[in-house]
Amino acid sequence: MTEGRGYAMRLKMLRLSVAQIISNISDKIPFEAVSEDYSFYLKIESYTSYVCAAVHDGHQFRKSLWDNCLHSEYDRWYEEDPCTKEMVKSHPIVIAGADSRFEYDLNRPPEAAIYSDAWGKQLWKTPLSEQEHSRSLSKHYSFYEVVDALLFQLEKLHSRVIVFDMHSYNWKRWDREVPTWNLGTTNLDQKRFGNIIESWQKKLGGIQLPHQIKSDCLLNDTFQGNGYFLKHITAAFQNTLVLATEISKIYCDEYTGILFPEVVRRVELELKELIPLQAKEFQVSDL
Repeated sequence: MTEGRGYAMRLKMLRLSVAQIISNISDKIPFEAVSEDYSFYLKIESYTSYVCAAVHDGHQFRKSLWDNCLHSEYDRWYEEDPCTKEMVKSHPIVIAGADSRFEYDLNRPPEAAIYSDAWGKQLWKTPLSEQEHSRSLSKHYSFYEVVDALLFQLEKLHSRVIVFDMHSYNWKRWDREVPTWNLGTTNLDQKRFGNIIESWQKKLGGIQLPHQIKSDCLLNDTFQGNGYFLKHITAAFQNTLVLATEISKIYCDEYTGILFPEVVRRVELELKELIPLQAKEFQVSDL
């Protein structure tokens, strides 16, 4: 089957079981799908050497949890990473969470993925039942089954793989000046990947944003890259580098929930150029 971009773009969006998704990956079939339970999204136009991920993009929150939740929809949105999938949607491989991190957090290990409290506020009126807890954890498990299958396949096809782990953060809550971009690198091999990290930092810092918004990039300033997504992949795949890339929420109003689509679009267009350049540089670098 042809693996080219043109063919993949003609495919209809599918709804697939985890087993079907993994089977497609094993057979190197291009496809675009939501999981059978709608908990995550995966697009593979071609089996390239890089992946774009947005694990906290999701806002879905299943109805059986509504009445028991003490946080409002805005409270949840505020701590999610809206538009991070939108910023990388043009790339050949995109995987994104569709459920809110308040249901289960894909960037935490299974034993800590379901919150009892969130950002200093109790989350549930009454503790979750075992059935609700298990339902959430099964989604977490399924997501990582697919991540592992995907990276296993990509490492077979390429000498090395790079994952752009996209996040956002609320900059107005800080009582000091914070960067537009933050790279969390404390769990990466600095000796091996230091030049690639520095190169990605420089590219992000050079992005031109509308309305004269600055675009500086610092390492481990607001976050250090301690997420489970990065740690899990780093431990399991020796030839895969995960770049935990955080953008401050300069693309929306954190307090009102209003999005600035012109800023989101500019970020998307800039990353459309820069991510493939960084992936190519990683492939030819002397590690």
